[in-house]
Amino acid sequence: MAINLDFSSLLEPGLFTEDPWWLYLLGGAGWTIALAVAAFALALALGLVIGTLRTVRTPWIRHFAEAWIELFRNIPLIVQIFVWYFVVPELIPAYKSWMIAADPLTTQFLSAFLCLGLFTSSRVAEQVRAGIESIPKGLPAAARALGLTTVQSYRFVLLPIAFRIILPPLTSESMNLVKNTAVAITIGLPELTMRANEMGENTFQFFAAYCWATVLYIVISLAVNRLMTTVEARCAVPGFIARRA
Repeated sequence: MAINLDFSSLLEPGLFTEDPWWLYLLGGAGWTIALAVAAFALALALGLVIGTLRTVRTPWIRHFAEAWIELFRNIPLIVQIFVWYFVVPELIPAYKSWMIAADPLTTQFLSAFLCLGLFTSSRVAEQVRAGIESIPKGLPAAARALGLTTVQSYRFVLLPIAFRIILPPLTSESMNLVKNTAVAITIGLPELTMRANEMGENTFQFFAAYCWATVLYIVISLAVNRLMTTVEARCAVPGFIARRA
């Protein structure tokens, strides 16, 4: 079976707009970027908190953090997005009423945002925990000797160093998050994968559609990688991780 290598369909007007298909897919990439950035911000905020709680001495707080991580890390991502979009509204009538009245794009984006943000937060939390535990024991001891409280020790000593240590795995996590946004196609969010699928179904040019989508995913991932690598190089802690040029 011969593969159609004709990419001219990308220049044809789309079915839903007068813009060409390549621009229509570029709009989907915008949704992908917005979702990835928002979800990563949520994951980073929650991951820092949950990861920190995993290292405290109070047992019930530590167990709560462990339960959070195991809950969101061990349920398949596609199941989680269905839960947020179909199950949670049934459990919260006020939220369901709001979803019915709101713009579908808003509800789809919100569900995908919560799903990806909470899922990724469990992974970030484990990285934060590992970063804190990799710090030599003399540093928190020195912080206590200086009269810092536990909260102050975490805020001014442990977390700033731990965050800089875990920047390399955070780079991989941010790139994985960009790819995980494709799961939002299952609830109708018009991100890049869904728009590529729409182009293929309406023009029968699946090869051209997914080749262009692949290029866009690569460009986005490389941009994220370069950004995180730059931050990593500027924030590297001598003695913990090699500074990359």
